[in-house]
Amino acid sequence: MGGSEARRTSGFPTELTSFVGRRDEAAEVRRLLAAGRLLTLTGPGGVGKTRLAGHVARQVARVFPDGVWLVPLAALQDEAFVPHAVIEALGVRNESVRPPLDVLVEYLRERQVLIVLDNCEHLLRSCAVLAATVLAATEGVRVLTTSRHRLGLAGERLFEVPPLSAPAPEEVTTGAVAAERFPALRLFADRAAAVVPGFTVGEGNQAAVARLCRRLDGLPLAIELAAVRVRSLGVDGLVERLDDRYRLLTGGSPASAPRHRTLRSAVDWSHELCTAQEQLVWAWLSVFVGSFDLAAAEAVCAGEGIDAADVLDAVAGLVDKSVLVREESCGQVRYRLLVTLRDYGREKLAELGEVTATRRRHRDHFARLAAEYERSWFGPDQAEITDRLQADRHSIGSALDFCLTTPGEARHGLRLASSLWFHWVADGIWGQGRHWMDRALGAGARPDDTLTRAMWAGAIMSLVHTRSAAVLAGTAAPRAAADDELPVPTPPPVPAGLLTPGKSRATLASFVVLTRIELACTLVSRGRPEQAVPLCREAIALCEAHGEQWARGWALRTLALAHWALGEYDSAAEQARACLRLPYTVKQHQSLARTLDLLAAAEASALAGSAERVGVLRGAVDRIWRDIGGDPVEPCRPGREALGDPAYGRAYRRGGGLAVDEAVAYALGEAARQVPRQESEVTPDDVVLTPRETQVAELITQGRTNKQIADALVIAQRTAEGHVERILVKLGFSNRSQVAAWFSARRGDGPAEC
Repeated sequence: MGGSEARRTSGFPTELTSFVGRRDEAAEVRRLLAAGRLLTLTGPGGVGKTRLAGHVARQVARVFPDGVWLVPLAALQDEAFVPHAVIEALGVRNESVRPPLDVLVEYLRERQVLIVLDNCEHLLRSCAVLAATVLAATEGVRVLTTSRHRLGLAGERLFEVPPLSAPAPEEVTTGAVAAERFPALRLFADRAAAVVPGFTVGEGNQAAVARLCRRLDGLPLAIELAAVRVRSLGVDGLVERLDDRYRLLTGGSPASAPRHRTLRSAVDWSHELCTAQEQLVWAWLSVFVGSFDLAAAEAVCAGEGIDAADVLDAVAGLVDKSVLVREESCGQVRYRLLVTLRDYGREKLAELGEVTATRRRHRDHFARLAAEYERSWFGPDQAEITDRLQADRHSIGSALDFCLTTPGEARHGLRLASSLWFHWVADGIWGQGRHWMDRALGAGARPDDTLTRAMWAGAIMSLVHTRSAAVLAGTAAPRAAADDELPVPTPPPVPAGLLTPGKSRATLASFVVLTRIELACTLVSRGRPEQAVPLCREAIALCEAHGEQWARGWALRTLALAHWALGEYDSAAEQARACLRLPYTVKQHQSLARTLDLLAAAEASALAGSAERVGVLRGAVDRIWRDIGGDPVEPCRPGREALGDPAYGRAYRRGGGLAVDEAVAYALGEAARQVPRQESEVTPDDVVLTPRETQVAELITQGRTNKQIADALVIAQRTAEGHVERILVKLGFSNRSQVAAWFSARRGDGPAEC
């Protein structure tokens, strides 16, 4: 939101190893991306398509004011989920059952973004449909894909990623260090130094390293797999072993093996150097399509004569051999197989005849986790459960896909998808949950109590959301007088036992709370807010007793809505701020936006409310809704009328420039140190512009239009407009002439302040 976050990259993993070579390739990819809107990087597995795409994406991020987004597709097996994957990567929340591609197009229509679709080769049709639909409906979107095959669309540009160059024998001369000129040798030296500190490529070993890199056809993955063996074999031993393998493969032919055979040979060799247990674990772990933790590895691999300690040893060995990639996030260690090595492991698993049995163990593990998470959801562990489900989302999708494509397993898929109702609903991805449940029913699964629970929860929360928004916007349907006299069901008192935390009571408690929230919201929408207040307070008390936050946020917002409908605006604002103090509310941006909507409405309606403050809140909440693809409540007219349109506009723009934490701090009245001052208080001499903003300000001073600024800086016109808008907001100015006068005066002071 705003500021530097408007130019961001999202989803790209931290580069743990150096990016070697590829300067010319990166420049050409940037050129092609600027010349067209769809570019596909092609090449064999292991040539570095993903790494090059990520490197270029970071380089061009500043050109796309609405972000650069990575969408990893290697873990997907269902073509229908490609639009869902893009929506999830962009942070869009689709709580409806609308077609995800429609939601995506609507979200992207006015945006300037770069979408990187990584590993498209097994989902070509769906990727092609998505790219064609999005590009036809938008002007500011570009798509960069990596694939072993082209998408086959009109206007698609192709760039074949070449292997890293290695020197021919005659280019390795005495007295010259070839590694400085050839990226294949630099890559080998870099990766070998990671396992043998101090390792370098020099006169004494460069001929051998060059020979090895030529044998490996300059494929980065093959070179990295070989480099980790330097510690045990040395360079000469490495070359000798590899030469033997290639002579065997090619029948002694001096011709180089085709690149796919080169990589296959390197992987074969790595496999042969693994222990028998490591080979088995490699095969079993190939059923994971995303990252996984040690507990998941043990659940899939332990047994069959291998205990948990053996699995740990095998995993450690595979990490040492660069077969498994070790990752750490939020203090949790996870592992993953590169796509090429995962596919190889699946071949070995098929040779063992254990594909179905291993995938069933994989499914059973995540089914147990889902059931445990459902029992624990209504309690203090919601944030942790949410993070774990996000980390395991690809494995859960794989387990569901197994159930729905394997005869006799559909009922397990329905139970797994249904038991995750809280995940689909709370994370704003109800459309994904419905997709899996509908597929399970279509595959022959019979409806059961878990499905009923899931569908009820999804429907309840959808009703609460739509009715709350309608009431707040003043569009709730009027009721006839006779209808108002109809009795409203009175729920029984909350059983005393439910006020005592415990997993055995948590699921029941959650549905008791949701029932009261829905009934309270219905009462507000029917003009009986006074009857909704005690129901909300009961729900809040039950949530507090269990240490729960998600449903408590809904209850607090419904209570705020009831107070707002009663004209008790200060009380409404108080309950909205109480909701903002829940960490879960701030973490889930759709919950945050709903809460800020209520707070802005309450403060706009309060006689003592600050019109300028309402403008800032409305600007902040509308920006959040825009970022997640939601629909904000109409701007509050009381604030605009009290402040006046120009002043309201400045306050609104200021709110739109706040980061999420700044918006929350401002809403809670804790913004003294974090939030920029009111425009009326801004001293332009204190303002610091970024280098790019300084360039734009200078061009404004020269009288350039936005189009002329864009042409001068070789950026999109909308990007230039964004820079101009941010400069106006920073300085508290309302027109370009003020910027020009300020910059002219400052220029005499030197550039230090900028």
